[in-house]
Amino acid sequence: MSRKIVIEEPFFPALQKLLAVRMAMLAMLVLSAPINVVSSQLPAQYFRLLEAGIVRVSEQMDAPPGANLKTLAARPGWKHFPQSILAAAVLYAKQHPTNTHYRDPKMLDLAVRIGDLLATECEKSHSETCFEEEWDAHMWLEAYRLLAPDLGEERRARWRLSIEAEVAPLVSDALKRQEFPWYNTPYIGTSPNHFASWAALILLSGRVFGNKDWESLGARILHRFAAEEQAPDGYWGEHSRSGPTTGYNHITFTQVAFYWEYSKDPAALEALRRATDFHEHFTYPDGAPVETINDRNRYWRVDSWGHFGFSHFPDGRRYAEFLTGFFHGDDLTMDDLGRLAQDALYYHEGPTEPIPQDQPHYSYQMSVPAGIRKTGPWVVCLSGLISTQAVNSRFYLDRQGNLSVFHNKLGLIVTGAGSKRQPDLATFFEKLQGQTFHMPISSRLQMSDSSGDRLSLAYNTFFTDLYVPRPSEDHLQLRFVMTGRGEPPPDAQLNLQLCLKAGETLETAAGRRIVLGTERVELGPDELGGWIHHHGWRLNTDPMARLTWPAYPHNPYADAPETALDRAVGVVSVPLKLGAKGGKYIRPNAQEISFTLTPD
Repeated sequence: MSRKIVIEEPFFPALQKLLAVRMAMLAMLVLSAPINVVSSQLPAQYFRLLEAGIVRVSEQMDAPPGANLKTLAARPGWKHFPQSILAAAVLYAKQHPTNTHYRDPKMLDLAVRIGDLLATECEKSHSETCFEEEWDAHMWLEAYRLLAPDLGEERRARWRLSIEAEVAPLVSDALKRQEFPWYNTPYIGTSPNHFASWAALILLSGRVFGNKDWESLGARILHRFAAEEQAPDGYWGEHSRSGPTTGYNHITFTQVAFYWEYSKDPAALEALRRATDFHEHFTYPDGAPVETINDRNRYWRVDSWGHFGFSHFPDGRRYAEFLTGFFHGDDLTMDDLGRLAQDALYYHEGPTEPIPQDQPHYSYQMSVPAGIRKTGPWVVCLSGLISTQAVNSRFYLDRQGNLSVFHNKLGLIVTGAGSKRQPDLATFFEKLQGQTFHMPISSRLQMSDSSGDRLSLAYNTFFTDLYVPRPSEDHLQLRFVMTGRGEPPPDAQLNLQLCLKAGETLETAAGRRIVLGTERVELGPDELGGWIHHHGWRLNTDPMARLTWPAYPHNPYADAPETALDRAVGVVSVPLKLGAKGGKYIRPNAQEISFTLTPD
């Protein structure tokens, strides 16, 4: 039986009482934390970015021979052009001392022109939806809500008709799925981030247009995302709850943050707290989400989604500042422009606290076998996450990578990103009985501030212990110790994916110097000679190591290997020697493989 959530104010007395108690508890937690300073950067920086970004939109709207959605969306980074409408609407309607465009008629005129353009395009679509994703319609609806008093009755009716035509099919789809066992892809047939976005759009449409059934449906789904679907470690698993999809988690987080703004549901605020902890810790110093624990994407830009959800907490406000610092007004994509506008609209000002990226050292371990540690300039992520293989979905990568190494000045050196149908990019593979196995069947992660970290990965014919001692400023070691189990396989291998840079020189101890390009490079042990040097770092390798370049990982959106050279990786590989046939069943210390990284 469905749980009915009513978000009208005032709440039912029981819910109102629960809200008061839980809000008091959360307030005590926040107030008991050490407070640093009151932020002066946000939301002021949001308004500066919106001002710079909307100038480019205005120029293109005025450019001959006249704007249309197809030509505007065809520009690089402008696929989600409809989202730009919220930037103009927020600059016009959001009163704040740092927003110099409040009640600026030019902003109102631009927002109206964009909205009329969208209405025209949607009217051409007739029975088809106008936008590829629901995110665009949500930004238009947010703008409608802000600008409604200034639109006039005829324009309000026209925009409303088009927006409701976008929402109605989502209502039908959401009703079918609302009681499914889990809001994960194997059950709902779409991504959880999309399902949460449907619900947020349905909720807002119901609220703005007075449709209580829609409003309640969106609220029920989002309440469940907050209260039941989130894993204890603060993420919403896309394929399953066994591990996160770091980038898309920002999108689901945004919808729960939006739900809080309209419901004040205590479960939502608690979910935002857990998710803030997750994202703060699994973000590299360059602002990119950590790829090693991500089961859908090898790459993700600095995220603009949902900053306002972080802004309920002092450390979250600092995290939002940190992320915003990577954006520049002259190169914003249209979805970034829209999301930064949403951040400015709902941002909660207050004190800030330091975040992990501000600290010289930190470590964080989830309840699932994955963790991260920063030591001076080094950040190492270890993952023993295990999940079933989504064979029939191109969008889910195999969790076959187990470690990444990032350096503050040199960036990502070793990537633990997943791939698909490419065991040669897996940290380990073994071949037996005519099959190739490239994902662990069991794992354990132990992290210690004093003795270092240990990731254990078990396969069919061996297990390995990866030891990562505490690194120094100029020295990081990865030590793999193999234990054979049963008959050794005919072929098994250790691989590290190296983030090599096309156009730069790779040098080896044996005297080879190669400028990396599209030409295939295969270097054996004699040609490596014990180490390689590239992009400001040196990697000491095992005597049996080999190097290949370029390897093109799986692109889930193309369902094919990458083609761009800047997406290629190099692979350093070492064959496993797990003991002679007929030997003891368990063979500890059958082989040790070590790598040492040193920056210039």
